[in-house]
Amino acid sequence: MTGSEETPSFRLAYVPGVTPAKWVRIWNERRPDIPLTLHQVPAGEASDLLRAGDADAGLVRLPVDRTFFSAIPLYTETTVVVVPKDHLITAAEEVTVADLVEEVLFHPLDDVFDWDAPPGEPAFERPATTEDAVELVAAGVGLLVVPQSLARLYHRRDLTYRPLTDGPESTVALSWPEEATTDMVDDFIGIVRGRTVNSTRGRQAAQASKPAKAAGASPEKAKRAKKPAGAAKATPAARGARARATGAKPAKPAKPAKRGKPRRSS
Repeated sequence: MTGSEETPSFRLAYVPGVTPAKWVRIWNERRPDIPLTLHQVPAGEASDLLRAGDADAGLVRLPVDRTFFSAIPLYTETTVVVVPKDHLITAAEEVTVADLVEEVLFHPLDDVFDWDAPPGEPAFERPATTEDAVELVAAGVGLLVVPQSLARLYHRRDLTYRPLTDGPESTVALSWPEEATTDMVDDFIGIVRGRTVNSTRGRQAAQASKPAKAAGASPEKAKRAKKPAGAAKATPAARGARARATGAKPAKPAKPAKRGKPRRSS
């Protein structure tokens, strides 16, 4: 290797709330020759990072520009409303949008939901980030609707959350530039889709199976190919000679079937 060459690596971007640890572990087990590097990026900047080629793929939130990106939806998160622990909403196990119409709801600038504005009373300002909005909820001046993973990420002891049954939803997807579907991207697609290491749909498994199929022969042909050249069916004379050589009694040739006399017609 020359000094100008770099060790290949797979660069994976991910947005806050997404936990890529399971897929990274599987990658490291299957592709120890190629290191995987993680890049956490704000949800609103993930597309720009991928467009610029600064990451090979990303775990992002939908929607994405499908004219440029390919995307495989992975899961849809539970939506929750974040409230102070002493709020009346905590008396219920789950809430609906109708329960929030008289509440002040924050709409941060990095909101991940595809809506113009949350229900309820508008807040006095739009916080710059979801984390800033959580701080304002702790101050008791409003509530916040987020995916459950973000409620856990910015958890505080003085806050809790309840599922919002009819609110907007956020879907996490694996996304990458469609024209940059490399072998490494294809390998990671197999991992997030749950393919086994020996799956014939996986690129590596297909390559590993090529030596066994190089001759292009079917199992039946392979069995016939294993037979020695002199393994043709022995003639009766050859069987008799072999029997005399081994002291065995040669098998008697089968008698031809007797043909009966034709009956006279009366």
